[in-house]
Amino acid sequence: MGMSVSSGGSGRGGRGHRRRGRHHGLMSEINVTPFVDVMLVLLIIFMVAAPLLTVGVPIDLPETQAKPMNSETQPITVSVNQAGEIHLQETVIPLDEVVPKLEAIAKTGYEERIFIRGDKSADYGTVMKVMARISAAGYKNLGLVTLQEQDK
Repeated sequence: MGMSVSSGGSGRGGRGHRRRGRHHGLMSEINVTPFVDVMLVLLIIFMVAAPLLTVGVPIDLPETQAKPMNSETQPITVSVNQAGEIHLQETVIPLDEVVPKLEAIAKTGYEERIFIRGDKSADYGTVMKVMARISAAGYKNLGLVTLQEQDK
């Protein structure tokens, strides 16, 4: 009756579960996956929110075939709605206060870009009065805002 006796506890030469020559120390690498995930979520949030940050005065703009302008900075917007009210950004102001308010908020002085938005059913004379006052004050970079004409 032959019995065999092993010389170790696990059958691997008496060394247990250890492997020769390897030590498992602390991992000293930075895991950037959570950082990338957070940045992608923030990117999506800002892409969705950016169009909502435009001027909120409801204006029905006329359509033209003009090409869009390239813009690197946010211009000051003056709007004339259907009722003839004048809005500087989103604040209603009288015609006499347009130029003083522009001078107060224009960061680059008379070189500031100013967009004039006029509702297509607004009085043409009111839109031209606003534009004439701004131009007479010395502002050079004026633009009329329109929608791009759609092919029908």
